[in-house]
Order: sequence, then C-alpha cells, then structure tokens
Amino acid sequence: MKAFVAVTDNEWFRFLRSRAPLDEVNFWQPGGSRQFKTLSPGEPFLFKLHYPEHFITGGGFFAHASLLSSLIAWEAFGEKNGAGSLEEMRRRIEKYRRATADPHQDYTVGCIILLDPFFFDENDWIPPPNDFDKNIVQGKTYDLRSSTGKAVWDDVLLRLHGRRQERVGEPDRAPYGDPVLVRQRLGQGTFRVLITDIYERRCAVTGEKALPALDAAHIKPVSEEGRHRIDNGLLLRSDIHKLFDAGYVTVAPDYRFLASRKLKSDFDNGEEYLQLSGSKLWLPKRSEDRPNRQYLEWHADVVFRG
Repeated sequence: MKAFVAVTDNEWFRFLRSRAPLDEVNFWQPGGSRQFKTLSPGEPFLFKLHYPEHFITGGGFFAHASLLSSLIAWEAFGEKNGAGSLEEMRRRIEKYRRATADPHQDYTVGCIILLDPFFFDENDWIPPPNDFDKNIVQGKTYDLRSSTGKAVWDDVLLRLHGRRQERVGEPDRAPYGDPVLVRQRLGQGTFRVLITDIYERRCAVTGEKALPALDAAHIKPVSEEGRHRIDNGLLLRSDIHKLFDAGYVTVAPDYRFLASRKLKSDFDNGEEYLQLSGSKLWLPKRSEDRPNRQYLEWHADVVFRG
C-alpha cells in the first residue's frame, strides 16, 4: 500500500475546507500533459500546502485519474474543483501556466479524483516527513509499510479518529484505519468521469466521440434507488440519453439497442433511432464494467414504452 503526499494549492484547500463535508473533490493539475498513475483506487492521497505553510493538512482516497478539458471538469464537479466558478478555475490555470488569458481556450487539466476528502483544522496540521524537500514541485510517494510511511499514516489516523462520516446506505464504505482496496461508493462527478473513460469516450450506441455531446447515463436513476455504480451506467449521446430516460429507447439484457415505435406515433419522427434498433452496443473491455443485466431488465420493464 502506498500514499501520495501532494503539493497543494493553498486557495484550493481553503475553499474546499470551507465547504466540507464533501463526498468527492477534483485535485486538478494545470499542466494537463500527463495522467497521474501513482496510486491504486482506495489508497490515500494527502494534501501538503505550498511553503511557507509546509504541513500536511488533509487528504482523500484516490478513485480515478483522467485528462479533461476545464469545461468538462467543471461540468462534472463544479465547486468541488476548489473554485467558485469556471472563470476562477481558468484564472488559476492561466496563473500556473503563466499563460495569457484566452477566453476561447478550453485548457486540458490533469484530474485526480478523490473520495471522502478530509480537511484538518490548523491545530491538527502535520509536519511532513524530513525527506519531503521544500523544493518538491508535485509530491512524493510513501510506502505505508515503511517506517516513514507508517508514521505519516498513523499521524493522519490520530486526527481522523472519531471523524468518520456515517451516511445511510453505504455498506461498502470502510471505516478509517489501515487503507484497504475496497470498492468505493462513487460521487456524481466521479461516476461521470469513470463512465466517460471506461467507454473510451464514445457513445455506446452511435460511436459518437464529441465529448461535450456525451452524457454518463444512469440505467436505474438515483431517484429510483439506483446508485452511482459503473455497472449502472452507459455513455450515451445526449439526445439518446434523453430518450432513454423518457422510455423511448432502451438496452436489452443481451446488449442490443431497442427503439420504441411510439417515436413514430408520438412525434411522427424517430427514423434515425428506429434504424439503430437491434444494433449491438459498444461495451467496455472488462466484463465487470458492463451494464448489469438486472438494471437493464428493470429499465425495459418499468421505463421502456415498448
């Protein structure tokens, strides 16, 4: 098991601390040229503020990393990006890039998505290990089985003791302690980015790759006791997503796309969707990431207009 101690923007930290508790945050990196690959899902990611505030001040648990445009990151996480607006987020990107402001530029940023973030009060801030040099720019990895890594994590646990946030209906959430790689409960933004990446940024029905036109759709909505689970998601072009939610299209348990004849009778239209009816979906490579057949059966039985 590893932990990553990341050099953290002080404004980002204070903005999010003022809005805690939060279920997820996006720790974005302004360069946007390299995807973070240091941790596995569930491992700790700790915040170390810029010098002279040379302290570990909180953290979260790594869920996923991606490269996204600032607009898509903002649409997925909003203020959980650590800024009050997209314009403010763009100004920070430009400051770190030393770039001239360009309202037409949609910057790519590295997104490190964290679940269950925690933010310490100043009297609980932790001095970083002696080997964490003040000139480190991005961060440093620690093996939690080593004496240094274990000491850091023990200090974090001391401050987290008694602060576990219990939420209803989360049996897969582990208490704070020795970090273990358990299935994490996803937030809305994390769900969106994971579905986008797992489907390789293409619509499962049409193959469309224009990312702003794609939506991470729930098969069984949260309002119907569905959850932000990968196997409860599909990446769909926005028009197909709306028709899916309205019951004019569905996906059969054998992963065939089906369109209702009611498109024709209700709107005197729908030829494009009817032509796609019967086609097989493009699916993620891993079987465990593919739509759960029980969710598909629920949608076909309860929502689809037939």
